[in-house]
Amino acid sequence: MTSMEYRYLGKSGLMVSCLSLGGWVTYGGQVSPEVAQMCMKAAYDNGINFFDTAEVYSGGQCEIDMGVAIRKFGWKRSDLVISTKLFWGGKGPNDRGLSRKHIVEGTDASLKRLQLDYVDLLYAHRPDPDTPMEEIVRAFNFVIEQGKAFYWGTSEWSGQQICEAHAVAQRLNLIAPLMEQPQYNMFHRDRVEKEYLPLYKNFGMGATTWSPLASGLLSGKYNDGIPPDSRLAIEDNAVMKRLRESLESEDGRVKIQKVAQLGHLAQQLGCTTAQLSLAWCLKNPNLSSVITGASRPSQIEENVKALQVVPLLTEEVMEAIEGVLMNRPVLDYNFRSS
Repeated sequence: MTSMEYRYLGKSGLMVSCLSLGGWVTYGGQVSPEVAQMCMKAAYDNGINFFDTAEVYSGGQCEIDMGVAIRKFGWKRSDLVISTKLFWGGKGPNDRGLSRKHIVEGTDASLKRLQLDYVDLLYAHRPDPDTPMEEIVRAFNFVIEQGKAFYWGTSEWSGQQICEAHAVAQRLNLIAPLMEQPQYNMFHRDRVEKEYLPLYKNFGMGATTWSPLASGLLSGKYNDGIPPDSRLAIEDNAVMKRLRESLESEDGRVKIQKVAQLGHLAQQLGCTTAQLSLAWCLKNPNLSSVITGASRPSQIEENVKALQVVPLLTEEVMEAIEGVLMNRPVLDYNFRSS
């Protein structure tokens, strides 16, 4: 069995498995609670200690399924790092956004579904331009002071918005956001590799990234069309619908050609295209954890093998990958993270 690597979450003393398991699309929706439980057990058995969900995933059912799994297997709470995210909590006027009311009530509702006393990480799932930053920062601090979360962070916030939250926290002597949860993969790089660079250095921000396989595109499984049991085949998910349509565009066809080329590189290294894509993400020293999805336990076993591929990604191999991707972000200032 591959030995899991643990990394500090940003500048904190909290250690998270460098690969983690998220429930977006899959748990509470695409697969049964029993399959979700077996996936979580496979992740735990392989050393994954970080499990990510959100109040909006399958209308809260994802949190319920994950909570049932945690209780079923009797895992020691201190061995787990559980995160959830707040923004879309329901249809009522105060069930969405980042008002103090929704952050406090949304946290309580998530904990009830998870059957937990606290989560380790609590994210603002999106920025909320309608709520003052001071209200947002104070509300997350209130939840932390109540012992219902240990750290708070953001997801898909701009560098400027994160800086504003830090400025407010510093002025009020409050806890600032510790981590960001952005999308990051071979086709989606600029924010993590360029926009956030000053944040890693100045604030010690950790990154827990999602969609490392670009919703499966970088696994190579869409090279010859869309398999009926895949995420992209899900009819009633607007995100998946957009992704399906993008695959049929000229840009989508170019990406599929690039995935095929990456497949040849992976073959030379003796790994799968998915393992190469995950290992490429793990090479980024600013990432604390790469959040993966899985609809069956065997996918987790395969994903964890990406750890064996990381040492194979020499400078020469990384340059060969860049030669295929042709999308390296251009830094407009002489800045390198330390």
